[in-house]
Amino acid sequence: MGKGGCAVAKQDMVSVLEKEREEKVQNQPKFYWAHDEEPHRRRKQEILNEHPSLKKYMGIDTSTKFKVAFWVAFQLLSLHVLQGAPWYTWLFCCYTLSGSINHMMTLAMHELSHNLGAKGVTPNRFLAILANLPMGIPAAASFKRYHMEHHKFQGEDVVDVDIPTEWEGWFFHSTPRKVLWCLLQPVFYSLRPLAINPKEPTRWEFINIACIIAFDLSIVYVWGVRELLYLVIGTLFGMGLHPVAGHFIAEHYVMHEGQETFSYYGPLNWLTFNVGYHNEHHDFANISGKNLPDVRRIAPEYYDAIPHYHSWIKVIYDYIVDDGISPYSRTKRVTMETKEIDALRARGGLVK
Repeated sequence: MGKGGCAVAKQDMVSVLEKEREEKVQNQPKFYWAHDEEPHRRRKQEILNEHPSLKKYMGIDTSTKFKVAFWVAFQLLSLHVLQGAPWYTWLFCCYTLSGSINHMMTLAMHELSHNLGAKGVTPNRFLAILANLPMGIPAAASFKRYHMEHHKFQGEDVVDVDIPTEWEGWFFHSTPRKVLWCLLQPVFYSLRPLAINPKEPTRWEFINIACIIAFDLSIVYVWGVRELLYLVIGTLFGMGLHPVAGHFIAEHYVMHEGQETFSYYGPLNWLTFNVGYHNEHHDFANISGKNLPDVRRIAPEYYDAIPHYHSWIKVIYDYIVDDGISPYSRTKRVTMETKEIDALRARGGLVK
């Protein structure tokens, strides 16, 4: 794997996939390109062969629903307590408190997208919408659809919308522009899927939107517009230039060539359902965040020796000031022909 990828051998008879891969690599040479399948499926099987005891950690975490309910209630209590607070107190709490809690709720949505909060798909969907409420912006239903494809087709050009666009890489290349990129991450995470891999909305998107509108109107009716802005702006702060948002960069941005997923072992895992254990998560997406540290404990030979992080703030700083790191610092691959991608899109994706 390397920047620009490896040149595809010139042959008289070249497959459609090879032709498309070569064309995409030539058109976007500044990304890292891998010409094999995503690494986690194979590694999962290797780890299970050596550590079959990990199977007992697979399954739901029954405490997730209580954590979600507690923090949603805490946000509502915050609205009440901060009524009439000076603007500087409001702004400070909006960044620190609302930003952190609402980002935590995005990671609750992440956990629930894997059906790890309750038995059955439908309860997890409704729990995800509950976690989505204090964010003020509908996201849970669409996030699940795109996130499942991120796991199954990690790095796949067009399909994995977690990867920045060519335009992002071209424009946000300097330190000031990368600061702006970090601030605007909520915008890119929202609009990038619509530009790259749009999907027809399903009934769950409409349910999600209806619940958020009803919740937002209730907030305005009971407390006022200022309190709704506290939630919405808190969401934008928390997903922008914020310590917890460091996981957006830490998870898959290539800061050590040859590796495309990175884990973080630091205290902010306590607020984020252990999403920092990201190699462990991609290896075992059916193990809840609560048990991901056990994966590393049982199979340390697979995780301790590879590059990982202990500070998301340091990750953000390095990303911004290092000229060798940019939105281009992601690994892409082409393992699907365009017609296969079109067929997947026509079905509505992996999940509807």
